[in-house]
Amino acid sequence: MDLGVFIPIGSNGWLISTTSPRYQPSFALNRDVVQKAEGYGFEFALSMVKLRGFGGESEFWDHCLESFTLMSAIAAVTTTIKLFASAAVLTLPPAIAARMASTIDSIAPGRFGINIVSGWQEAEYSQMGLWPGKEHFDRRYEYCGEYVRVMRDLWEAGSCTMDGAHFKMTDCKLSPRPSAPIPLVAAGQSGGGIEFAATYADYNFCMGEGVNTPTKFAPSVARLVAAAEKTGRHVGAYALFMIIADETDEAAQVKWELYKAGKDMVALSWMGVQAAGDDKADAKSTARSMTNPVSAVNFNMGTLVGSYAAVAALMDEVATVPGVAGIMLTFDDFIAGMDAFGQHIQPLMKSRQGRAPPGRSPQVQPA
Repeated sequence: MDLGVFIPIGSNGWLISTTSPRYQPSFALNRDVVQKAEGYGFEFALSMVKLRGFGGESEFWDHCLESFTLMSAIAAVTTTIKLFASAAVLTLPPAIAARMASTIDSIAPGRFGINIVSGWQEAEYSQMGLWPGKEHFDRRYEYCGEYVRVMRDLWEAGSCTMDGAHFKMTDCKLSPRPSAPIPLVAAGQSGGGIEFAATYADYNFCMGEGVNTPTKFAPSVARLVAAAEKTGRHVGAYALFMIIADETDEAAQVKWELYKAGKDMVALSWMGVQAAGDDKADAKSTARSMTNPVSAVNFNMGTLVGSYAAVAALMDEVATVPGVAGIMLTFDDFIAGMDAFGQHIQPLMKSRQGRAPPGRSPQVQPA
């Protein structure tokens, strides 16, 4: 089972709280997190793209770096870990994204991939005059499908000609091409999103659910596996979980209760309004999950809270879900959390035996 880290490219990570660890995103912080992940034997790191935050006292995601340029810099200071940048498809033409990927591949041959982001928060795009209207919700996966076909034509053949509904390409060229196939990641939860992932992606994120319910997301993985069987492709499921751990269950629970007590209602309200913009979203969609009160504070993902041993056991339970290829992790405190996971949790995981290096803090490159 692969392990990945969802790096803190946006302010305050994934806790919408005024009482959780708060920090500003920077290259130095994200470099250190990824270098620690590499040192502890993680297989990949992924950076999101977010163009407008949620506000509130926590200033949740009001401060964000840009995904491709950040991963380009991190590519130069790592050696083995795979790196995924996120492309907000409404903001970045596919031919430019393809060229950026080829460029980063020259820095880190065979280690770079792209996370396809169709867009759910209207305000991110309307602030730049790029929001195509509510019709985008109905056609976004058709749009993403053409987007991917343009990139793959360029990567595989060096040219693309297309007369599509969304993209018109006339002998568009790309050289140099990447040294290896560029893997694609999606995060579709709706019927359309799952179908897109089964057709075009190599991996799809299936969000964990609840607190200390490590297998509750299994039906989502089953839907992905069934859809991939229909397309004749193998698409690995990556589960997404937040880790809040300490030496004892009680100490970890104290932290979790503190974070919940400080939930930023202004930021959560903004998220709810934006997520509700897709009024036709099906019950499994990301938009519907975000408007569920259970998603408050820990931003629409499962959370594992407990002692190091308890969290290790819960992680092993996640690995038992058929179709799961890996787990992507976030932490309440990324630097301390990475070290705690690498030194105290991962060595106890049966699902990582034989894959993880000894639990020791890796050296990070100085600024």
